[in-house]
Amino acid sequence: MSGSRNSSGLPFFPGYTFRDVTKSAFHRPQTLELRDGYPLPRRPSAGIGRDPLLSDQLIQQEDTDLLFDAQTLTNISCDGDSYPPFIPAYVTLDKKVLHFYAYFREDVPSCPDEEYRIRPVIIYYYLEDDTMCIYEPVVENSGIPQGKRLKRQRMPKNQHGEYYRWKDLNLAIDLEMYGVKYHIIQCDGFTKQFLEREGIILNAPEVMPLAPHRKHLQKPKPCPTSSIDGEKYTFFTLDRKVLRFYALWEDADSLVGKTSPVTIRYFLVDNTVEVRLVDEPNSGREAYTGLMGRIRLPKTIKTGSESFPSCVLEVSPQEVEEYYCPKDFQVGQRVKLLGRTFLLCDCDGFTKDYYKITYPDMELQPIQIPKKTKVTERPKVVAPYNGFGSLEDSLQNCLSLYPGPPRKNVMKILGNSQKVLRYSAILDSQKPADIGRRFILSYFLSNDAVSIFEKPTNNSGVIGGRFLEKIRIPKPGSTADNPKYYSPADLAIGAKVDVFGHRFLLTDADQYVLSYLEANPNDIPEETLESLRQKLSLGTANDQGAIQENACSSAGVEAQKTL
Repeated sequence: MSGSRNSSGLPFFPGYTFRDVTKSAFHRPQTLELRDGYPLPRRPSAGIGRDPLLSDQLIQQEDTDLLFDAQTLTNISCDGDSYPPFIPAYVTLDKKVLHFYAYFREDVPSCPDEEYRIRPVIIYYYLEDDTMCIYEPVVENSGIPQGKRLKRQRMPKNQHGEYYRWKDLNLAIDLEMYGVKYHIIQCDGFTKQFLEREGIILNAPEVMPLAPHRKHLQKPKPCPTSSIDGEKYTFFTLDRKVLRFYALWEDADSLVGKTSPVTIRYFLVDNTVEVRLVDEPNSGREAYTGLMGRIRLPKTIKTGSESFPSCVLEVSPQEVEEYYCPKDFQVGQRVKLLGRTFLLCDCDGFTKDYYKITYPDMELQPIQIPKKTKVTERPKVVAPYNGFGSLEDSLQNCLSLYPGPPRKNVMKILGNSQKVLRYSAILDSQKPADIGRRFILSYFLSNDAVSIFEKPTNNSGVIGGRFLEKIRIPKPGSTADNPKYYSPADLAIGAKVDVFGHRFLLTDADQYVLSYLEANPNDIPEETLESLRQKLSLGTANDQGAIQENACSSAGVEAQKTL
């Protein structure tokens, strides 16, 4: 083993080195210096900070290199156009993607019809960051979960930590990713141009192989040689194509021989017929409208099969000579289906177009369906009032089977919820016991109800309190058909109010009654307002006179005291 040698040529081993006795600085020198803000290796000047171990040949070689670099720099042109601008790779390759078309083979172990399945995919390679994404086109009603198989990521190439690059991609090669082998067959134009510009020779493109379960679709379809074979292929062309006729069922077996509107539908896909009744309100029939189920109707029975027990067993095709076809249904004519006679009155637009193309010689003559005359409704008669509850409650029993509460004027209730007109009244009676009984009659503007309260009087023999609950009071002569109730226009001073056999005489009222009626003079007679003004103004004058008399008497008493 040989060691490093110093400037004297001796090996750098213990015992072969010597110490410089003239050395006075033993610190480690700085090897870097800042130039234009960057730390660069320090270049020692001649005789200053030079390492004594460096040989003269190295110093001379360094000086020669510096001279060569200086000479090279002097010959370089300083034209700014010779240095192209620097563009990063992520800017140059942004949104540039390579498209490859491939497929992978999936084994089907538990299916006798196919051993494997071919599933096409699209491989996207993003040049920006060397990531890849695999997408499988979605096929409708395939029953296989499709779409994105592998999300965008760097695909591992082997177990040594290497990843797939665009240089590894070509046509007619296999790429194994996460245990699945993808075979590339084609690419798009941009991918082909990019790879050829980078010097990659592309292989010949291939064709997508056909899956085993799809090979039978490439075989030509057999031409039907009979009507039975042709029925197998009418589903693809005649599915959901229905002829619709509007007819009248002439029910001659009924007692009145009535006719009922029906709808006849002829299904072209299997030549079946269905008849349904048109639901009419108040027809007396149940909600079930199915008159004849969807069946294939026989038109002619073979000779010798008329005695076939069709009421017990269904008629088989062996006994039928001819079935009903669209030609047998002509608008304007009658058709007999299973013993029932139907008059074809009209058809829809699709049926008309079908007959114009298929049977151009057939004339369609629509018949106007006669409209049923409406039965004149009998006038509704309200039952007479039975005396229980109010008139509105009894009327609700006549309007509906399950009566509800009568409607109220909500706006009137909210606007007059706290407004009450109060009057003073006495009983207009010839009985001696009723003399001196005083009452307060309250009229509620929210619902036009009246309540009466009797003032208790000491030693009168009559218990005071509530005389009448809150209720609307009908006027004399009011009937159940034309009810009339007391209103503020009828409550004048001196007026008599009949309350269910009792007669009250109004003697006084609150000041609020006059203020309210003057603010709302609609439908208020002038006599009512004048009676309230006279009574309230007279009462105010009497009150003022009584106050003055009390004041004078109190002043005289005070004067006598001072004397």
